[in-house]
Amino acid sequence: VASKMIHLDQEMAGGFYAVHKDRPFFNDLVDYMTSGPVMVQVLEGDNAISLNRELMGATNPDDADEGTIRKDFATSIEQNIVHGSDGPDTAREEINFFFG
Repeated sequence: VASKMIHLDQEMAGGFYAVHKDRPFFNDLVDYMTSGPVMVQVLEGDNAISLNRELMGATNPDDADEGTIRKDFATSIEQNIVHGSDGPDTAREEINFFFG
């Protein structure tokens, strides 16, 4: 439905991941997310969230199934290469964050 490549700055990455601000990995996550361009997309379709999460694979790439994005491309749990909304409410918030 929508797609764009952007480069997150510290403020934008920190705002997007604000839910994690008190966790020990927050600063490393923000640094990673601002280290290069990211592709943000809005996907639509039957079971889009669950199918996308299946394609992404487990958060820890060591636990991800063969052929998933994280198994094939992630370097660690901290740099797991892809993010996806976990439900419709989160998806609405995240879509609004990036696409207004």
